[in-house]
Amino acid sequence: MERTELKAALEAMLFAAGEPLATARMAQVLGVPEAQVDEAAAELQSDCACPARGVRLLRLDRKWQLCSAPDCAEYVTRALETRKPPRLSAAALEVLAIVAYFQPVTRAYIDAVRGVDSAYTVGILTERGLIEPVGKLDAPGRPTLYGTGDAFLRTMDLSSLDGLPELPDTGTDEGIIALQNKIDELRSAEQAGQES
Repeated sequence: MERTELKAALEAMLFAAGEPLATARMAQVLGVPEAQVDEAAAELQSDCACPARGVRLLRLDRKWQLCSAPDCAEYVTRALETRKPPRLSAAALEVLAIVAYFQPVTRAYIDAVRGVDSAYTVGILTERGLIEPVGKLDAPGRPTLYGTGDAFLRTMDLSSLDGLPELPDTGTDEGIIALQNKIDELRSAEQAGQES
């Protein structure tokens, strides 16, 4: 299959799907190797990065998704008459960070780390698709294990979990101070955003 034809086919499939499509699935449909799909998709991603384009191609681990360009968000929102999703609370961000860094985790683990009941927050994040059930723990009661999904990667503008910043070593005083400084920076940025 010619490269131009392959890129056009990928763009059409991704547009029609409206959700992430796995590289393996597209390769199977097109009858080409996965590496060829990834190469063509990377070229298409570069083509879409042009400021004159209204769409972008995102890589989400081993999947690809077409989405609207950030510069066009206002127009898309008005056209679809959608409301901006509410900002995540500090509790939701805490739970999301625990799940992202330590997944798969149970709700009991999240509660133990936070020191408070997180049932409501886990429910909200699951409802929004930022975390999702990924299995059951092989323990009495078979508690649900949670992990992040495609919506998390898309929301955080990450291609994979490898893009998460490294956690400081909390086994040392310097690591604890660095972590506290980062938390203070995030809180200051959040407060500044609420005031504007």
